[in-house]
Amino acid sequence: MAVPVAFFALFFAYPVVAIVGRGLRTDGVWQFGRFGEVLSRPDIVDVLWFTLWQALASTALTLLIALPGAYVFARFDFPGKQVLRAVVTVPFVLPTVVVGTAFLALLGRGGFLDELWGVRLDTTVWAILPAHVFFNYAVVVRTVGGLWAQLDPRQEEAARVLGAGRFAAWRRITLPALAPAVAAAALMVFLFTFTSFGVVQILGGPGFSTLEVEIYRQTAQLLDLPTAAVLTLVQFAAVGAILAVHARTVRRRETALKLVDPARTAHRPRGAGQWALLGGVLATVLVLILLPLGVLVERSFDVSGGHGLAYYRALGSAEANSGTFLVAPLEAIGNSLRYAVVATLIAVVVGGLAAAALTRRAGRLVRGFDALLMLPLGVSAVTVGFGFLITLDEPPLDLRTSWILVPLAQALVGVPFVVRTMLPVLRAVDGRLREAAAVLGASPWRAWREVDLPLVRRALLVAAGFAFAVSLGEFGATVFIARPDTPTLPVAVARLLGRSGELNYGQAMALSTLLMLVCAVSLLLLERIRVDRSGEF
Repeated sequence: MAVPVAFFALFFAYPVVAIVGRGLRTDGVWQFGRFGEVLSRPDIVDVLWFTLWQALASTALTLLIALPGAYVFARFDFPGKQVLRAVVTVPFVLPTVVVGTAFLALLGRGGFLDELWGVRLDTTVWAILPAHVFFNYAVVVRTVGGLWAQLDPRQEEAARVLGAGRFAAWRRITLPALAPAVAAAALMVFLFTFTSFGVVQILGGPGFSTLEVEIYRQTAQLLDLPTAAVLTLVQFAAVGAILAVHARTVRRRETALKLVDPARTAHRPRGAGQWALLGGVLATVLVLILLPLGVLVERSFDVSGGHGLAYYRALGSAEANSGTFLVAPLEAIGNSLRYAVVATLIAVVVGGLAAAALTRRAGRLVRGFDALLMLPLGVSAVTVGFGFLITLDEPPLDLRTSWILVPLAQALVGVPFVVRTMLPVLRAVDGRLREAAAVLGASPWRAWREVDLPLVRRALLVAAGFAFAVSLGEFGATVFIARPDTPTLPVAVARLLGRSGELNYGQAMALSTLLMLVCAVSLLLLERIRVDRSGEF
């Protein structure tokens, strides 16, 4: 545990504590009275209320739309199922900036609906909510559907033989077993929407701000560190409570029922009702997921007078973007790929060691560390990024001008995915195999190499793939620390959207399309090697 603890202490806890301390300490004295001052302001109350109710609404809407999809993927067997599973997962690994851009192309000014019916929904909550459902659909499908596929249907059938109706059998047998998975999925969706940044920033306009957006505004635009520090602590407390409840639901889910091979539970749809359900889910995927992505791609080719590659060509020109970038925007692709590779290596090493430590040890301390590893998914990335700038600027860690800052920030987001992917597989390794290897003279290193590694190799590849995808799309912290001459793809997209003009808008669409393609290819490769579909991601 030494390496993961040191990594999180130095590159997560230290920057967060430092920036909070800078905002709440004056002449060495903590100013806790700031909490009352900040939290009583009407504008901050509005932000807190909007953050809460939009997260609740997004979570409820996501469950309502995604649970039928979870059932279809769990119980039905149909052509193209694996490809479709990858397709619905693409939005989850897309940068939130790209999600916002896709719905801007669909619902914003000059977007698909605006041209078709003269309807604009950007700067309204009706653009934010479907974008959140788009982003989190896969969380419910994978978390709930993964468990649903492994529940033995014979228990429900036995209840029906004993006289229970179809709904009563489902309510008394299946629903209690699924409840922990549904709760875990709902908590994760609530977490991601409660801390939403890129989607709300692009689609919400000046009228809507979540806590994360307000922290960014107070830090980067108003330079009001005391207000930002108070809001950071409020978000930290909320996220900590969510993760504590989530950890309990995960433990309950692991002991819900004896599981069976998913291949034994899936079947071809039977009857008109099941075919109608499958058709409804396919229509939902088409409208909710494929349509925004398709409109995004179409807008990247939509130049004046027709369609062409003008926006893609402009990405390679530094002169055409001299007011926005120091280099050609196309260089952001190479920057992002290099950063993501390094971040993936860091995340796999740190996350792999953390997962191994959590497997070998028990107790409250280790369980608490397990929950702490999830905090970077919910704690303000804006705070982490700005904290990097004010803490890692003196020897022996003077990294403010170093390129390694970006991969370090990205790795913080990748580590939780590595841990959650590898932990179930590592726990399934029989400890007696290691003991037998040790009895035969193998050193601990050789026992791990000969016993554990062959069993977890595929899970390690999946973990690395997820870490790469989420590192590629990290935006909240990177927007502070990416240098002007080495922007990442999400930062480049945000800069282009922040400037007026048809060329800037078109290039933002083109860059978003390229980033979407990279993420989609990564997901398709993951689906080919993925073996355990019951995990959280």
